[in-house]
Amino acid sequence: MDRDRALALLHDMLLGRKFEERCAREYMNGNIAGFLHLYPGEEAVAVGVIHACEASDYIVSTYREHVHALVRGVPAGEVMAELFGKRTGCSRGMGGSMHLFDPERRFMGGYAIVGETYPVAIGLAYGIAMRNLPEAVICFFGDGAVNQGTFHESLNMAALWKLPVLFVCENNQYAIGTEVHRHSAVPEVYKRAAAYRIPTERVDGMDVLAVHKATEHALRQIRAGTGPWLLECLTYRFRGHSMADPGHYRPPVEVKAHQRIDPLELALRELSPIYPTPEQIAAAGPDAILKLRQYCSDQGHLPDEDFRQLEAQVDAEVEAAVRFALESPEPSLEDAWQALLANRRGETLL
Repeated sequence: MDRDRALALLHDMLLGRKFEERCAREYMNGNIAGFLHLYPGEEAVAVGVIHACEASDYIVSTYREHVHALVRGVPAGEVMAELFGKRTGCSRGMGGSMHLFDPERRFMGGYAIVGETYPVAIGLAYGIAMRNLPEAVICFFGDGAVNQGTFHESLNMAALWKLPVLFVCENNQYAIGTEVHRHSAVPEVYKRAAAYRIPTERVDGMDVLAVHKATEHALRQIRAGTGPWLLECLTYRFRGHSMADPGHYRPPVEVKAHQRIDPLELALRELSPIYPTPEQIAAAGPDAILKLRQYCSDQGHLPDEDFRQLEAQVDAEVEAAVRFALESPEPSLEDAWQALLANRRGETLL
């Protein structure tokens, strides 16, 4: 991987982590209301997948979609403003945390209903297939959504019509508070695709390079007209399901074990005066950002001082996003009426 791509991956993983942690602070400050589902720990999935896409591809996400939107290119200020309920947000302040939307970047929304992403993705892919375009649809979902009827209906249609869809399961191993093996008779999500003859792969969702490589391979096949693919990315969220969830159902030893392979934490340790030994790193286990940071170092892409500058740049981006959101106006009643009547006169969204 070339220097620019590697640094772009690292930047977006840092931005996603710092943005989400700042969201937690602003939620506690009362600037963000309603449900707030955060992404720390899962950054390698969004970054690895979306960086392998083309600008012409469509992204359909879930209610845990802030980082997906950021990686897709939605300005951090617009995302933060939307979370604050401001008029300058990407959904004009009327969508909030779970309903980010940016058609210009083909980010076709986050959806609060579990399993809603599948039929939306199928509809987009059907339109692409009918026009014979070299585009694809990326459909994100969690392990908790695979028992919805829409999962099976959509996979069946996608396979039957050879639709250009990449189904991406962000398996963080818990559907809200229930472990995947307790809510699914077949906990290996990738195996389910076999029922519909859909090619599939299970990948380490804590390794951004592995996710990126698997996505590139899958998209090449999809664009060649072979039909849909499914990737299962094994990852882990460090926080509870939402800000209202303390996550006490997870054994502390399990959470600590996964935090030991936190990509950002280990990357920052690399910059401390006392560097961990190879044995200590190996004992901590595989790590996404550490792997990428080490890759950049091995390739001569990013000396320590440059990494500190990159981190400072990301901090500044997040601060600017919060400042933009705080200074933005509230949506007006007229804005609400325009949104309500947006598609009442025969207009089409695409």
